[in-house]
Amino acid sequence: MAASGTSAPGEGFRFRRLEKPEEFRQVEEIARSVWGPEAAGGVPPALLRALQDNGGLVLGAFADIYLAGVAASLIGWDGTTLYHYAHLTLVRPEYQNHHLGFRLKAFQRDEVMQQGLAEIREAFDPLQSRAASLLVRRLGARPDRYYPHYYGQLGDTANRGLETDRVRAVWALASDRVSQRLAGELPSPAEIRARWERAAALLETEPGESGLRVPTAVAETTAASAHLEIPFDLESVREHEPAAVRRWRHAVRDAFRLAFDLGYAVDDFAVVAAEHERRSFYFLSKSPGDRPSPATPEGRSGLPAGGPTAGRTVAGPDPKEG
Repeated sequence: MAASGTSAPGEGFRFRRLEKPEEFRQVEEIARSVWGPEAAGGVPPALLRALQDNGGLVLGAFADIYLAGVAASLIGWDGTTLYHYAHLTLVRPEYQNHHLGFRLKAFQRDEVMQQGLAEIREAFDPLQSRAASLLVRRLGARPDRYYPHYYGQLGDTANRGLETDRVRAVWALASDRVSQRLAGELPSPAEIRARWERAAALLETEPGESGLRVPTAVAETTAASAHLEIPFDLESVREHEPAAVRRWRHAVRDAFRLAFDLGYAVDDFAVVAAEHERRSFYFLSKSPGDRPSPATPEGRSGLPAGGPTAGRTVAGPDPKEG
């Protein structure tokens, strides 16, 4: 196990496990700064303490003695595989331009591997470009299942009035893909642009009244490569095109379910600059090695029996971390 006070890459921050009661209490402060005042009580310090002392990990990024970010996970079991389930990753807003989400996740990977486990799973909102960029593009995780309205209604700022759909991401910690992504070996902008141009669109969009894109149709395809668009900035949609938020949720849900039913697997995510717009896309392929997990008993890609422990994951990195 890594010793307390372990330093990690990133000048000015120290990465270690939380130890003191006041450190666990600071997690609630971070939650309120990210989720809004309604988040009070959402991450009880006593529960985090229990996780830390019983196989889980509650890891902090410290600026001196100030907790700037936290990542918490617990041991999961699906009947065949032991893994860590990442319950939350949070970074204070004032530190979201420091690539701190990426550094926390890299430290989490090291700690989980030292426990002898090879996989981290977590659920994140598929409409959040920041989270997708961090988990899929920068870290190399692969979304493989779609969970409609996973948590039911939540009252915090980020989720109020929106169905809490999530996708499960599986992070194979020792894979070549993950090692390459952590080392910064990413497709170039030209390679991403070329892939985007030749891929079929699973979700068609057009500019709405505010100029922001809105979904218009889900399209079935048999192409070897496809892409699935999400909002570049969901909060801008909330502010300037509020009626489109629900449309985005349902269209992306339908597109993901269709893609998984057709045998596509998500293998990347990127932001594409096209005609003075920045647009966010999942990239999918139908190559034999990239097929998604088997369908649920209902024959769809919804919540499976014996699926991962229900946790609340909200990644807080800046879009530039993608």
